[in-house]
Amino acid sequence: DGCPSVRYVLLKGHDERGFYFYTNYSSRKGKELAENPRASLCQYWPELNRSIRIEGRVERTSAENSEAYFRSRPLPSQIGAAVSPQSQVVPSRDFLEDRRRELDARVSQGESVARPESWGGYCVLPTSYEFWQGQRDRLHDRVRFRRRQDLTEEEMRMAQPAEGDWVCERLAP
Repeated sequence: DGCPSVRYVLLKGHDERGFYFYTNYSSRKGKELAENPRASLCQYWPELNRSIRIEGRVERTSAENSEAYFRSRPLPSQIGAAVSPQSQVVPSRDFLEDRRRELDARVSQGESVARPESWGGYCVLPTSYEFWQGQRDRLHDRVRFRRRQDLTEEEMRMAQPAEGDWVCERLAP
């Protein structure tokens, strides 16, 4: 509905393509990403008075990637993902506890936990990085790197060349 939505995710890795996290595709965030496959990541380091913001397109990872990560998780995390209809209304805490106990019993008999089809990974494919360094005088340093292909001609005139497909822009605080 156009209303901003934010949540914490556990960043599980990165490579030359982007930044990876895993969740339930049927959750609120999964549904929102299906409708609008774009995201922003933000990390703040208070000790350094620095932050980085990353914006980009979002793609689901392959089923093989999701399966491999699911298998690497501790058993209680696998069970939690399997029994929780994330973001859905449930009748009570007991509902979740009962589902967990049932799966615990099957696992104790040797059954493995199947990765739910609704659970898997996403990759945020960066289109911009913004670095912020706080200053006591409030004239903070802000530098943004954006993909050259995403800029208008006017924006290109203001940008500084950077490595490869990227340009660098200084932003006012």
